[in-house]
Amino acid sequence: MELQFEQTYADAVPPLSMPWRAAQAPTPELVVLNAPLARELGLDPAELRSEQGVALLVGQVPEDVPTVAQVYAGHQFGGYSPRLGDGRALLLGEVIDVHGRRRDLHLKGSGRTPFARGGDGKAVIGPMLREYLISEAMHALGIPTTRSLAVVRTGETVLREGPQPGAVLSRVAASHLRVGTFEYAAALRRGTGGAPTGEVDADDPLRLLADYAIDRHYPEIRESVGSGDNSYLELFRRVMRAQAALIVDWMGVGFIHGVMNTDNMTISGETIDYGPCAFMDAFDPATVFSSIDSGGRYAYGNQPAMAQWNLARFAEALLPLLAPDQEVAVELATEVLTEFGVLYNELALERLSAKIGLVEPDTALVGELLGLLQRDRVDFTNFFRALAADTAGELFTDRAAFDSWAERRAAKLPADPAAVRRGMDALNPAYIPRNHKVEEALLAATFGDLAPFERLLGAVQTPFEVRAGLEDLAEPDPDGGRGFRTFCGT
Repeated sequence: MELQFEQTYADAVPPLSMPWRAAQAPTPELVVLNAPLARELGLDPAELRSEQGVALLVGQVPEDVPTVAQVYAGHQFGGYSPRLGDGRALLLGEVIDVHGRRRDLHLKGSGRTPFARGGDGKAVIGPMLREYLISEAMHALGIPTTRSLAVVRTGETVLREGPQPGAVLSRVAASHLRVGTFEYAAALRRGTGGAPTGEVDADDPLRLLADYAIDRHYPEIRESVGSGDNSYLELFRRVMRAQAALIVDWMGVGFIHGVMNTDNMTISGETIDYGPCAFMDAFDPATVFSSIDSGGRYAYGNQPAMAQWNLARFAEALLPLLAPDQEVAVELATEVLTEFGVLYNELALERLSAKIGLVEPDTALVGELLGLLQRDRVDFTNFFRALAADTAGELFTDRAAFDSWAERRAAKLPADPAAVRRGMDALNPAYIPRNHKVEEALLAATFGDLAPFERLLGAVQTPFEVRAGLEDLAEPDPDGGRGFRTFCGT
């Protein structure tokens, strides 16, 4: 099949990627294909299902097609790692989709690269199907996210907790530029004796990266502020706003990323890396599912603060581009960074107010509700649907406290109850990837039974539409998810 790949990123910032080839997959076999996404990319699903198409999906491309592994740094759980990168991944290239958007086609689990940090660089089918499932659920919920094009079995047996079927995920993204990419470029600039702060060489990797990010993701900056120091400050502001909106989206559906390191924060504002992520059942800001987050750094309620912390690291990387004087650069960056909390709080209040049917934001009602939900460990997803159906009181132990709150809410609702319910049901999902159902589906798929996976996928791809026969997929984990743990899949 003919596919015109481009490598504008590798061409624009050569030091931040390395030519590399995928490992051979002995007997690749397609497990699941996202046909609508394929068509969006201008690809024929039938061709992708062919032998040649499946070979493409594991990185077996002609020798004249360059593929690269990207390098970046990152703060992981607060500690700086100077060189991370695509340790088990590969950028096949960029394509222009049917809407004229440039998008990366990236492989995960395609073998070791020079940036591998131990391990075999391979992936197994469970975690790859997990990313496929949850990224598609996030897309259906209207949350900016990388997308999953396909999962392919490689025909290998890979050792994790035990022998498991090897697999490769093909991932589509607006780009793979991360905060960690800028951290690496800034360190590279310092390590090669780059010009002092404010004096930027023509071939400076940090400036080249920032210019590329602006042109790819925020080209309107050129029209509003032109080029120079102001454009880089405006890049920081645009990324800050995109991340504030993204975290509001996460919080609004009870999503917990689980590993919000700076190498997992995109410049585009898309959610990336679905390793130890999960959805909260019983409402509790301290909820943590990730097995590697023993201190709760990335707990549900900490996600806004962690996003701001990551943005501070982004600002530090950008400082040489913001102003000739470092103190001035710090002042400029700090002013933008402090906007995050104000913007996040405003957007979050608007979102939660809308979720309970209000037209105007109401701090008191929202704050009291969150306290009630936490105290009685009410299921976060089902509550809002039950509220629209006037059955939410059944979810509370302290019914009197809820009824008092509900009476005050009712006094502030628009006059048309049917319209209120329609609006709430259009905003609040009936189905999310319930953790216990995800695990059941992945376990069955590992042993060759895709039926539970396909059933769950079908539900979360249309999350606002209640359907008969899917009642079990809307039920929370019987113990509220207290003992549930997720793993990074590597």
